[in-house]
Amino acid sequence: MDEFTYAKAGVDIEKENRVIKKLKGIIGSDDRILYEGMQIVMSTDGVGSKIIVANEMKKWDTIGIDCIAMNVNDLLCIGAKPLAFVDYLAMEKMDESIAEQIAIGLQRGAEQAGVKIVGGETATLPEIINGLDLAGTAVGIVEKKIPSDLKEGDILIGLISNGLHSNGFTLARKVFKENGYSFSDEIDGIGVIGEELLKPTRIYVKEIVELWEKIEVKGIAHITGSGVYKIMRMISSQFKFVIDDPFIPHKIFQVIKNLGNISDYEMYKTFNMGMGIVVAVDRKDVDDALQMLNKHVEAKTVGRIEKGKGVIIPSMNLKYE
Repeated sequence: MDEFTYAKAGVDIEKENRVIKKLKGIIGSDDRILYEGMQIVMSTDGVGSKIIVANEMKKWDTIGIDCIAMNVNDLLCIGAKPLAFVDYLAMEKMDESIAEQIAIGLQRGAEQAGVKIVGGETATLPEIINGLDLAGTAVGIVEKKIPSDLKEGDILIGLISNGLHSNGFTLARKVFKENGYSFSDEIDGIGVIGEELLKPTRIYVKEIVELWEKIEVKGIAHITGSGVYKIMRMISSQFKFVIDDPFIPHKIFQVIKNLGNISDYEMYKTFNMGMGIVVAVDRKDVDDALQMLNKHVEAKTVGRIEKGKGVIIPSMNLKYE
């Protein structure tokens, strides 16, 4: 069997990164607005093709949580506490019952993140949208300078994910469909495929904000699309991230890997592989950080910072630059 890859499924990460660079080259890359002494930041993201799974399962009450999560978790990476959120729901044809389920998820996500939904927009776009699309924007206030003062010997702590979260679904869906599965089918170890895939993205706001209020957090990475590549956003070019003790991936990742004949290299550059957030702290703060984090979510030391470049997982002989 030929190997399934994200690019073959239709998502070329390298090409996306080139497009982002092109956009930044024209628009600019300022990510903060200074207003009356406050730094205001915004994040925009959507749920992506996870919506296709929701449509097939006829279950839309969790994708609102995903929409909030993808935005507020990103704000944490630049030291911003999320405050408010607006959503954008576009549908081929307006359906009140579906919209109600989506609203339930949005409200649950807002409660988990400690943000207020201050507005939103709906659009009926029969000639553009096939089904529906859900996206949103979060606004936050910068409380901490992150990333900051990273140095060789700093420790990386990983926080466990809740499964796929909202990334890599184009590849995951293709793997199951090409192997003859519907999302309502069951697989040993994960149960109903669609129910596993629809587990909502974990929101890390409360534990991370509590952490940086008491401990110097030097860097934060939200592990989303492009997997471990996201870690390089918090580490400058003279450092590399060494993952000595990665999380054991959830069963769903192993199922996708086996069904798709996917290499470890491709898996770790596409999915979160069990780790939703990575934080960098000074070695002296590790025990206190773990004690605080583990009150809320499973967390452990996963690696360290060294001089060099890129991300490596020595036990699997993986290297990303």
